[in-house]
Amino acid sequence: MTQSSRVAEPVIAPALEMRGITKRYPGVVANDAIDLRVEPGEIHALLGENGAGKSTLMNVLYGLARPDEGQILLDGKPITISGPSDAIAQGISMVHQHFMLVPVLSVAENILLGDETMANAVFLDREEAHRRIRKLGQRFGFEIDPEERVGRLSVGWQQRVEILKALYREARILVLDEPTAVLTPQETKEIFAVLRRLKDEGHSIIFISHKLYEVLEIADRITVIRRGKVVGSRLPSETNEDDLAELMVGREVQLTVDWGESHPTDVLLTVERLSARNDRGREAVRDVSLEVRAGEIFGIAGVAGNGQEELVEAITGLRTPTAGRILIKGADVTHEGPRRLHQRGVSFVPADRHRFAVVLGFSIADNLVLTDYYASPYARGPVRDDQAIQERAVEAIGQFDIRTPSATVTAGTLSGGNQQKLVVAREFDRELALLVLDQPTRGLDVGSVEFIHRQAIAKRDAGTAILLVSAELDEVLELSDRIGVMYRGRLVAILDGPTADREQLGLLMATGGREQAAAVAGAA
Repeated sequence: MTQSSRVAEPVIAPALEMRGITKRYPGVVANDAIDLRVEPGEIHALLGENGAGKSTLMNVLYGLARPDEGQILLDGKPITISGPSDAIAQGISMVHQHFMLVPVLSVAENILLGDETMANAVFLDREEAHRRIRKLGQRFGFEIDPEERVGRLSVGWQQRVEILKALYREARILVLDEPTAVLTPQETKEIFAVLRRLKDEGHSIIFISHKLYEVLEIADRITVIRRGKVVGSRLPSETNEDDLAELMVGREVQLTVDWGESHPTDVLLTVERLSARNDRGREAVRDVSLEVRAGEIFGIAGVAGNGQEELVEAITGLRTPTAGRILIKGADVTHEGPRRLHQRGVSFVPADRHRFAVVLGFSIADNLVLTDYYASPYARGPVRDDQAIQERAVEAIGQFDIRTPSATVTAGTLSGGNQQKLVVAREFDRELALLVLDQPTRGLDVGSVEFIHRQAIAKRDAGTAILLVSAELDEVLELSDRIGVMYRGRLVAILDGPTADREQLGLLMATGGREQAAAVAGAA
């Protein structure tokens, strides 16, 4: 056969292509001529620091932002996306880090919201909808009851419901934003199995995560964005965590902090048989007792929703306990409010910064003095010292690398990660007895995580007692001198931090130790 008579193999167009996407906001170019190409049946990881432009790029893809320049192509054909409904109609769906589910509704009701399967112009075809949901679940390796109320499901199963919701709408391209942020190691494995089945069926997945080891495990290709530009693309087989971290941050990053040996001394925090109710009036903390000593980090591990939030709020004066006592340096502070605790040397970095830590309409400078604006050097009697407040803000912005054009812009203009840096800057920078950290690095990039971990270790070594609550099991293992596991409101185990096993902790988080107890009983 001559060369001219050979039949050329068909060229397969990318499932998705974003060409030269540029998006400008006042004072910043969020996306600068970004190119992104995702093949059919590919898991494509997107990495970058907070503020690097990942969210803006995905908002452009999902129709939440209009690009100033560039175009989007599906299967090689240019398309226009004016809003999320356009994206969904084109087969593009986004699963957000914070689930968009209604807890009191069933699985089927959540999936059908906005895309109801109708039997006729008036009535829903529930039977057909339930059949489709069951069939989709079975197809991707899990079975789910469409009638089950979402609020009763574990976080891992809620993640599956979000994915099912996208598949029900016939999504071919899935954007997953931090899909494993609050999952146990076991749940992460199960979700990865689902993603691989999706890939095998030809779905294309954009996987956004700060967990570099997960990206290396699940991704087929990796694109890194830094300060609005694509700075590199890698195959997992040709890179490692250190290389990716350096590419993201632009410098060498120490992924594991050398935390050294702790030297705990006196007990600073004592919790005695504490119980507390959640906002719905149900008992969320049940008879919890623990101690945290000066010069140690006591980590609390647990799947979200097992009482950690209510425990932290009780300790920091935001929730009134129903039983038990809280003591700081031997003084009973059970019924003291946040300001009085602050004056006793207690600082708090909350998981919900918008509710407890940041006023979005206030300037960065004002947010940095929210807890002590009334005291010297920021006030002279009833009069504010604006110069002292401004000087404090300029110092904190530089020290904690808060990405902002000035200290006078409102906190609401910052990315989520930079809002978190603002809170950390305010709460760390004073003499402390007790530091309570609730999800302190959630959503932060590797460079910011490294910085905050170093600051936490420095505080520990200076004699601060630190209570760390994190859904990131690696964070708990890396930083904690002792680890407590919470399950259904109870503290079910306390382990030595340096010798704790990741798999054992994951099982305790998922089962509360029932499997271990059953194994012991079986052996007996």
